[in-house]
Amino acid sequence: MAQFRFKALDEVLNRKPVEIEREENLVSDYYGMLVFDQSKMKKYLSREAYKAVTDAVERGTTVDRKMADQVAQGMKAWAIENGATHYTHWFHPLTDGTAEKHDAFIVHGADGGVIESFSGKLLAQQEPDASSFPSGGIRQTFEARGYTAWDPSSPAFISETTLTIPTIFISYTGEALDYKTPLLRALNTIDKAATSVCQYFDKNVTRVQANLGWEQEYFLIDEALFMARPDLMLTGRTLMGHASSKDQQLDDHYFSSIPTRVNKFMQDVENEAYKLGIPVKTRHNEVAPNQFELAPIYEEANLANDHNQLCMDIMQKIARRHKFRILFHEKPFAGINGSGKHNNWSLSTDTGVNLYSPGKNPKSNLQFLTFVINTLKAVYDNQDLLRASILTASNQHRLGANEAPPSIISVFLGSEVSAMLDLMEEAVVDRKMTPDEKTALKLNIGRIPEIILDNTDRNRTSPFAFTGNRFEFRAVGSMANNASALIVLNTAVADQLKKFKIEVDTLIEKGVKKDEAIFQVLKTLIIDTKPIRFNGDGYSEEWVKEAEKRGLTNIGNVPDSLAAYMREECIDLFNRNGIFNKSELEGRVEVEYEKFIMKVQIESRVLADIAINHIVPTAVEYQTMLLENVKNLKEVFPEEEFLSLAGGRLDLIREVGGHISAIKAKRKEMIAARAKANKVEDVVERSKEYDKEVRPYLDEIRDHIDRLELIVDNEKWPLPKYRELLFVR
Repeated sequence: MAQFRFKALDEVLNRKPVEIEREENLVSDYYGMLVFDQSKMKKYLSREAYKAVTDAVERGTTVDRKMADQVAQGMKAWAIENGATHYTHWFHPLTDGTAEKHDAFIVHGADGGVIESFSGKLLAQQEPDASSFPSGGIRQTFEARGYTAWDPSSPAFISETTLTIPTIFISYTGEALDYKTPLLRALNTIDKAATSVCQYFDKNVTRVQANLGWEQEYFLIDEALFMARPDLMLTGRTLMGHASSKDQQLDDHYFSSIPTRVNKFMQDVENEAYKLGIPVKTRHNEVAPNQFELAPIYEEANLANDHNQLCMDIMQKIARRHKFRILFHEKPFAGINGSGKHNNWSLSTDTGVNLYSPGKNPKSNLQFLTFVINTLKAVYDNQDLLRASILTASNQHRLGANEAPPSIISVFLGSEVSAMLDLMEEAVVDRKMTPDEKTALKLNIGRIPEIILDNTDRNRTSPFAFTGNRFEFRAVGSMANNASALIVLNTAVADQLKKFKIEVDTLIEKGVKKDEAIFQVLKTLIIDTKPIRFNGDGYSEEWVKEAEKRGLTNIGNVPDSLAAYMREECIDLFNRNGIFNKSELEGRVEVEYEKFIMKVQIESRVLADIAINHIVPTAVEYQTMLLENVKNLKEVFPEEEFLSLAGGRLDLIREVGGHISAIKAKRKEMIAARAKANKVEDVVERSKEYDKEVRPYLDEIRDHIDRLELIVDNEKWPLPKYRELLFVR
């Protein structure tokens, strides 16, 4: 194995940057060339078919079978002209990846040959075998039928030689088996709720769109070194490895010059992304060595999430082309920063207004404050749900580790916005406001643009931060499907906006003026949400104590966090907003418990194998070498001199032996704990057993292996070390 490690290092040192084929034209000339977007639809569809699709996107209407046939013919013609031979329905199952089954366009012709064919029926709906996808018990294994159905709001695209059609995935009885279906429901709910509230301020608003700008962090590791680490290959993270003497202490990697091989990889990714209409904008080195980030311009949330999933797939494929392997795991290396996927979330109207940007007059600024304050309330009331939406077996390693937001959900507003809320709380009185009081309040509200534009603070320790014209949900993990967090966030805010409107309308019906009714309800919300507002250091121990005093929850493990989904108030939240029925929610949560169990189980099995097959034999070999040395010394030197010369080696032999014994003993205990946990029938209790009884052994065994790494001769150590994985380029 040591030979494998050094052979891998030789390969890395002899790598040359891969030359890429770049389009010679401007990006704007080839951007979206592989997407069946509006310009292609206008060319390949009849006016009626084009209108049917745009109405489906903008108004949520259905495309009838006749129009679907026309769309399918146009789509097929365009795809074949661009080299496509197959088509697929592309969906997001609950496995945290994407799924697709490719079918050729060809069918038998009348003369015995074949012709290319693609109908509206094939475009609109297909029946993949759903038995192997997780459902959480929504249907039995023998009930294999599942449906994929076309999502017109996310345009079809060509991937290599396949026309790829974004779809939802549902069971035979209509329950959601994917991420996209409930996301679309949540986006529809926020649209209606936010539009209704916007009507207080602008009657011309008929639609509100949720937007997403994701920031994808990742590590790049040379393929040869990756293949020499079984733990990276099988789990996506290192289960052992002593920290490099130098890692990120000097902050010399962040925003530094991008290594040539990596830069070529990034250019290659961008080239493919632009062809697929993904508006990637930013690339840079992140804080940890060999960690990088890719970020696009924001888009409509459903499309943005599709683009993130597609981009992750592109990055994995192109990484191999450049002899890299990409790590999306939230914590692939202990002791240095992990990776997240910040979700920059906002709402905008069909009149072009960002609801989280201050306006130019008191009315638009009151609208801005209305949405900020209602978002505060939604986060406060649903803090446990928001945490549950992002806390996974892999993200659990990252959160609260002085590099990422803590497990305590709080909202950072910045000093200026906080001061404005304090002013509103003080200025709005319980009695009817005088004209002068209303005027003074509106004048202060009118000042908001001046204070926001240049004075929005930054706080990287906050899990949910207002950053000037959007909220940034920073706790989302780099491996995650954004939809999980977006479903909860959009549902929670929509539900709160509905409650807000009911309260305001009730006051108006009692004779209170509209503006004053809004002020009064907002004041109540400002007071209610004070505990969730925090502008300080989220990493500090003081905040943990303060959060407890405020009644904020602090749950750092997956099993306890997931329990939030099954509280009656949360079941009711999703049900009354049309996102999940109880059966769907129960099934989805069961899948999350199962995923947690399987990931811990796999890590445990991999560590047990590596420990006994790689580490222990290496340590025994080194110990034997030391014993031979001691034996030879004893033969040459007198007793007193021998003890003086060999004393350190004897201590080393004992130390190595102690670690070997501990690894073998703890490995045996871990396997027994796993066997015991596997006998627990209830999935919730089994997940807790894995969390409390199995998972701790991963760190305990690792500690002994990492100590051996510092002792055993470097020439004999079988696995690439952190300094090699992170610094050899």
